[in-house]
This record gives sequence, C-alpha cells and structure tokens, in this order.
Amino acid sequence: MVDYKDAGVNIELGDDVSKILYNAARLTWKNRQGRLGEVVELFPDFSGLRAIHVGNLPFDSYMNLGFDGIGTKVELAERTSHHNTVAFDLFAMVCDDAVVRGAEPVIVGSILDVRSLEGNIEPVRQLAIGYIDAARAANVAIVNGEVAELGARVQGYGSFNYNWGAGVVWFARKSRLFTGFEIKEHDKIIALRENGFRSNGISLVRKILTLTYGDEWHLEHFQGKSLGDQVLHPSTIYTKAAVEMFGGFENEPRAEVHGIAHITGGGIPGKLGRVLKPSNLGAYLEPFEPSDLMLHCQEKGEVSDKKAYETWNMRHGMLIISPQPDAVMHVAQEHGIESAVVGEITSKPGIRIKSQGLYDKNKELVF
Repeated sequence: MVDYKDAGVNIELGDDVSKILYNAARLTWKNRQGRLGEVVELFPDFSGLRAIHVGNLPFDSYMNLGFDGIGTKVELAERTSHHNTVAFDLFAMVCDDAVVRGAEPVIVGSILDVRSLEGNIEPVRQLAIGYIDAARAANVAIVNGEVAELGARVQGYGSFNYNWGAGVVWFARKSRLFTGFEIKEHDKIIALRENGFRSNGISLVRKILTLTYGDEWHLEHFQGKSLGDQVLHPSTIYTKAAVEMFGGFENEPRAEVHGIAHITGGGIPGKLGRVLKPSNLGAYLEPFEPSDLMLHCQEKGEVSDKKAYETWNMRHGMLIISPQPDAVMHVAQEHGIESAVVGEITSKPGIRIKSQGLYDKNKELVF
C-alpha cells in the first residue's frame, strides 16, 4: 500500500513546521496591539481562526492587498545554509511597496513551498526567527504560516529547497494616498541607503559570478568575506520610518512627503520614473557611490553604468520626495538609516543621473 508519505508529503512533520511558524507569528501580534490591525484569536491553535479588528474606521479609509516574493535570492540562503535573514527580503518587498502608495502595512501572510521537510526542521526554525525580526522591523503582525511540500516541483541548491511568497494587507486615508500629482518642481529627493542588492537583479549577479568563479562561486572571497554571504546581505526594511514620515493611517505626519519610490526591479530610472509619470516632471540626481560588490559585478560582467542603474539599486533602497528634507532625514536617523539629499525634481521630463558607476563616473546618464 502506498501512503501520502511515500509520495513525499509527511503530514505529521508538516503540522510540526506549521506550529513553529504559528508560534513565531503569535510573537508578532504585539506589533499591532492597541492599533489598527490588532489581531484577535478566537482560540489558541495554529489552525484556529484569527482576524484583525477594524471597527469604526473613518469613511475615507481604504484597504488593499499586495503580493511579492523573495525570488532567486533564496538560492543564496540555500548555498550558505543561512536562512534567518531572508524574511527581511520578503517583508521589504511587500511592506516597502505598500508605503509607496501612502499606505500603512498592517498584516502579512505567507506561503512557504518546500521540496521536502524531512531533516529540515532547523532551517525552518531559522526562517521563523527571521519572521519575527522582520515583522518587528516593519511593525506588522503575521497571521499565518502556510507550508506545502511539493517534491520535485521545487528545485535548488543543497538539501533544503524552497520558495517564499507573501501578501500584505494595508490601510490608508484617501487624503494621504500618493497619486504622483502631489510632486512639485524643486522638491528634494532624499535617498535612504541600502548596502545590499535587496531581492532584485540577483539572477544577473548569480550569472556573472558563476561565469567568473564557477558553480561554487559563493565560497569565493571578495574583500575578506565570502561572496555568498555578501550577496545574501538582508534588505533594509524602510516601512516603519516611512510611515512615521507621512503619518501612516492615523498618526500626525513628521514631514511633508509628496512621493516615495521603492528601488527594486528597474532601478532608479524605472521606479522613480513610474512615480513621476502622472506629473510629467523629471529629476536630476547625484547619487551615492555603489557598493564595491556592485562595481565588481559590473566589471566582471561588463555591465554598463546605464544597465547597472536599470537593474540594481546602486545603494539606494528608497527615495523620498519632499520639500522638507531635514525632517525626512531626522526620522531616518532615528531609525538608524543613513540618508542624504541626492537630487531635485525638475520641470524637464526624464531622469538624469550623474553616474557613480564603474565606466562613466561623473558623466550624466539620461533615461
């Protein structure tokens, strides 16, 4: 007789893993205690009913959902056997995208698809630790921890292979939503620094480093640290700081913010360009210098500065558009985030960047 376990699915082990993720999720509920999105649990069990309290919302309240995943960056966790930071990449992708709309992320749910759970409880515990820390950084509550064993449908490096995706529920007030039309000529552009790649452009990084160093490239060292650990560098979550800047759903703003660009796929030209499209305004930037590893990947892959700015964040995780740069940077500093004024909104459409890349440094790139 063939049973479910013979088919590669261990129900009992799956329940154990769900309990680990449930217990991790419970520790995040205090992030929303006494605030919009407080979690209510009708009875304590990992399969029990949970909901968030949203009674008596103002008439101009808006709610929506956002979804994303870590992408191929999970392979770096598989290669290094370090799984306790990838939740930062996951939460950054969904929560930082929400604040771009002028919204406050409130709750997050995820789905973890794994090849097999057999012998892999310790990596799951690492994921759960990251789950708690990332939720605290984003100031959200986690309401689930779904896991599915999919066998050969999930491939990767080593013995523990997985994909991790998430959804976020956000709330906003109509008057605080960013439409793009709030942006004005001469508004300043403040960059929030990012020292890693985040979860974008990783496929190109992996391709370049494989061609340069071979299949075990993650074991090679660059400037005294393994390439695997450097590319795995966790994403900075800007959500809590950004929400404080524009006030989120229910608090007083600490700065006048006219727009936010989350620098992910498409880089500064793609994401800032999308924010500026409604107003038909442009921007001029004198940005941060990219990290040494980004310049190294540029060199080894012969990636032009223009392509690099269109693919990687080039050390810019988020751009805040504001006529009050000092107030924005003060909030960023309180959250341990390095920031600087890197540009200004212009009446001339298009994005011009004074390149800090490898090949065209100090030359103006036009997008």
